[in-house]
Amino acid sequence: MKAKKSFGQHFLNQESIAFDIAQGISASKPTDCVVEIGPGQGVLTKYLLEKPYRLLCVEADKDMVKYLKHNYPQLEGNLILQDVLKVRFEEHFDDQFYVIGNFPYNISSQILFQVLKYRDRVPEMVGMFQKEVSDRVVAPPGSRTYGVTSVLMQAFYHGETLFDVDKSCFTPPPKVQSSVIKLTRKENQDLGVDFGLFKSIVKTSFGQRRKMLRNTMKSFLKDSDFLKDPSLERRPEQLSVEDFVALTKEVIAYRASVKDK
Repeated sequence: MKAKKSFGQHFLNQESIAFDIAQGISASKPTDCVVEIGPGQGVLTKYLLEKPYRLLCVEADKDMVKYLKHNYPQLEGNLILQDVLKVRFEEHFDDQFYVIGNFPYNISSQILFQVLKYRDRVPEMVGMFQKEVSDRVVAPPGSRTYGVTSVLMQAFYHGETLFDVDKSCFTPPPKVQSSVIKLTRKENQDLGVDFGLFKSIVKTSFGQRRKMLRNTMKSFLKDSDFLKDPSLERRPEQLSVEDFVALTKEVIAYRASVKDK
């Protein structure tokens, strides 16, 4: 089976790494459900199948699905041929499910936002990403890689890098290094503000990350006195998730005051 560029395929060729990824997920009971995204030739799948939980595999490449059905017949009824970004997981699970995978690099960022979409159902994710993406997810405020993805994912998940993976561990080798990260959902999922507005403020702020917030927030605060606040002399990468929540609350308060006039 040859890797297809159109699917962003790079096959992991190190069994020990596949084993370590499988060990990273906390699911351990027969009642637990785990989704593997992009199983490919099943190098990770075979270790997941050793676990007691229900495993659902989502693969977009029909040739890989055919290969998996032949080599892993125990996946019968739990193998979906579909683009993972189009899967309606609520049709397959009544409750929570874990996410794991050596993710296709061409849609890895979109997979993160898919997890975010299902955050009320996904308590944990363990996945392989290109290192540039994984570094953004776990980056702390003030770092060069801290950005939109960092804030949105960290609003709901604790992130950690489990280990790095050299490009030589794949066939064909990608042009970038890789990392395996783990996201664990925070206990408190309530930001206390509208997520849509919060997301819009974060994206707008980082859209002009070299500018002070005083300039980028004018579209939200217009003639608000808060624009004179010293806290808006900062740039977006200096703000924590909590800071962005506080900023969102200021926008909500301003809109309410304008509405009451």
